[in-house]
Amino acid sequence: MTLPTRELGKSGLIVSMQGLGCMGMSQSYGAADPEESDATIHRALDLGITFFDTADVYGDGHNESLVGRALGARRTEIVLATKFSLARNDDGSMRIDGRPEYIRSAIDASLTRLGTDYVDLYYQHRVDPNVAIEDTVGAMSELVEAGKVRYLGLSEASSHTLGRAAAVHPIAALQSEYSLWTRDLEDDVIPTARRLGTGLVPFSPLGRGFLTGAIKSPADFGDDDFRKNSPRFVGENFDRNLALVDQVRELAAAKGCTVGQIALAWVLAQGEDVVPIPGTKRRTYLEENVGACEVSLSDDDLARLDALAPETSGARYPYDHTYGDSPQP
Repeated sequence: MTLPTRELGKSGLIVSMQGLGCMGMSQSYGAADPEESDATIHRALDLGITFFDTADVYGDGHNESLVGRALGARRTEIVLATKFSLARNDDGSMRIDGRPEYIRSAIDASLTRLGTDYVDLYYQHRVDPNVAIEDTVGAMSELVEAGKVRYLGLSEASSHTLGRAAAVHPIAALQSEYSLWTRDLEDDVIPTARRLGTGLVPFSPLGRGFLTGAIKSPADFGDDDFRKNSPRFVGENFDRNLALVDQVRELAAAKGCTVGQIALAWVLAQGEDVVPIPGTKRRTYLEENVGACEVSLSDDDLARLDALAPETSGARYPYDHTYGDSPQP
């Protein structure tokens, strides 16, 4: 099977119209089966997915090693994306590090774990509030010159920071959360990205699984699932958001597809420069996600779904989070 392709903005980087987020194979969503994770990656290749997303912090390096082993000899068939800048302190807390010297060591460690000599797309995972983006992207551009990286990206950056970064080196992709219930990119960030020729790579396009319709109660989350304490998944917020999913379910029933496929089809319909990377660790859900590429939404369908946006209840994270700015140089 071959999925249609899309170009990330005006970068020239061509990927399958849907990618695979691999984080859940190593952390955050409960235990994963290594054999099933490996089989899911291979099934993704069989289904025509060529765009794979990981990061050095996922499972503290475990995810990059897993993805690298699974792809193996098929490395040249795919577009491999990874990220740096989130690092773990000795006490287990997280820090953001965008210093040039850190970037140079981070890429070499990632390449070793991935078992490759280059990364197709290298993102700054979060903007360092203490390092000017010009310095960070300048160091990233040196990796392009050295042949270790082909294209550069940012994740969860503000429109202002994105503009400053693009003045140093073209930014092929901005990876940020975007879905039916997370649409705060639309007013400022997406228009800026399009003006700069930067593609959008939405993570959590299924609302961290909530928009699949499979989650019926907070009791569905295990103790090791971070959603158990996430604002959108607790208390009254959970109940209000469940009502939103019920409205999507009505449209899915009329279309003869699943709730998740409707949610993904909506993201895919937001532009040819939009390439979602729904994450999963199971082949069953992977196959369902790929099926969304064949779901057609009319203008009336899109208008109906657009009207749901104001109804989302609860913050994205259990801590304060905004799209990141870095200091002026």
